[in-house]
Amino acid sequence: MYEKITAPSTGERITFENGKPIVPDNPIIPFIRGDGTGVDIWPASQKVLDAAVEKAYGGKRQINWFKVFAGDEACEKYGTYQYLPQDTLTAIKEYGVAIKGPLTTPVGGGIRSLNVALRQIFDLYSCVRPCQYYAGTPSPHKTPEKLDVIIYRENTEDIYLGIEWRQGSEICDKLIALLNNDLIPATPEHGSKQIRLDSGIGIKPVSKTGSQRLVRRAIQHALRLPKAKQMVTLVHKGNIMKYTEGAFRDWGYEVATSEFRAECVTEQESWILGNKERKPDISLEDNAREIEPGFDALTPDKQAKICQEVETVLNSIWETHGNGQWKDKVMVNDRIADSIFQQIQTRPAEYSILATLNLNGDYLSDAAAAIVGGLGMGPGANIGDSSAIFEATHGTAPKHAGLDRVNPGSVILSGVMMLEFMGWQEAANLIKKGLGDAISNRQVTYDLARLMEPPVEPPLKCSEFAEAIIQHF
Repeated sequence: MYEKITAPSTGERITFENGKPIVPDNPIIPFIRGDGTGVDIWPASQKVLDAAVEKAYGGKRQINWFKVFAGDEACEKYGTYQYLPQDTLTAIKEYGVAIKGPLTTPVGGGIRSLNVALRQIFDLYSCVRPCQYYAGTPSPHKTPEKLDVIIYRENTEDIYLGIEWRQGSEICDKLIALLNNDLIPATPEHGSKQIRLDSGIGIKPVSKTGSQRLVRRAIQHALRLPKAKQMVTLVHKGNIMKYTEGAFRDWGYEVATSEFRAECVTEQESWILGNKERKPDISLEDNAREIEPGFDALTPDKQAKICQEVETVLNSIWETHGNGQWKDKVMVNDRIADSIFQQIQTRPAEYSILATLNLNGDYLSDAAAAIVGGLGMGPGANIGDSSAIFEATHGTAPKHAGLDRVNPGSVILSGVMMLEFMGWQEAANLIKKGLGDAISNRQVTYDLARLMEPPVEPPLKCSEFAEAIIQHF
């Protein structure tokens, strides 16, 4: 099956059923060490993960690690430009769940991005990034503890699909001519718009299938959270990109109000129901006026449409969601993308799960991570219906490689996500407690040590930080 690697002789596969993992007590889990500082952070992370599993289950459960190769280390073993060998792809497909350190983006040849390639090859459509504060972590924000969000970023579409053409190329020129001469003039809403002839062209596909499966998984996650955190916010730029980002919003609401009708309420519905609860005799028109402040300035047709929406909501879900029942449902709302960047700083406690498209999610996850301490403390997961890869969210930092000084927190917390995904919550909780207590006790690596007041001298080494986490189990 493999050319240059050998699977462990003991252990079993993780399989998937209806998108959920079926996990044996002795799973085989492939791992990619990672480039650059991966040489330091992976051994530290593996030590913490193994210690937590042993502590939690006393030998009844254990992980059988399977080393596979990607990035620069793969080229050393498999040859030039062999950044992602078939052995690695076969192993991940066979065993279902994998974890990886940071990987170099190839320069001069090979795959554009190894991380994007893995997501697309295995259809890992959900990039999941929790951003939670651990007490004592240096942060540029005054109240980082108020931010506790999980970002669900669509992973396979949007501009990250990578369909684009270079300015001046033959195909690009043909496409611009087709758009300018035929397609744009045939679309009245575009008016007299034209694309400059010296443009590069990229395509931004957003599908109903891709959007809804992401939102579906986000809602399923929300249902597992405490009641106070059961909220999904659809983040989009639909006010400008109406047929892509706006469609994402609409398709998300469709999932919530069809597949999860008994479990969900939309923000608009909650306003309509709340108005009826406060004023039982309120008319349809007055209810519409309260949910739409500019109601009286609208045309009669638009007023009638809003009144019809109010009537439909009351007729269809009053019995199941009215009289305060909606307060126990998952709240689904939406926010414009640029606004949410402000609101996670000014009103962070109002948000829980943010579901968004690929590019927005890329920006938003890094911004949220900065509030709670930076990418060194940012875990990540890429999850599909038949496999999942957990990963560091930071870069390879090659100048620090081999110095035993960088923070392994991102990979360790990604391992926590992996344990939670597997249903091994007891082991995951031990690591979160150990890491939190280590930071609170100022036992940290240099990246955090230099930002603390007063700075910690001397900081812990990467390997010593792992030991401190284990000591605090």
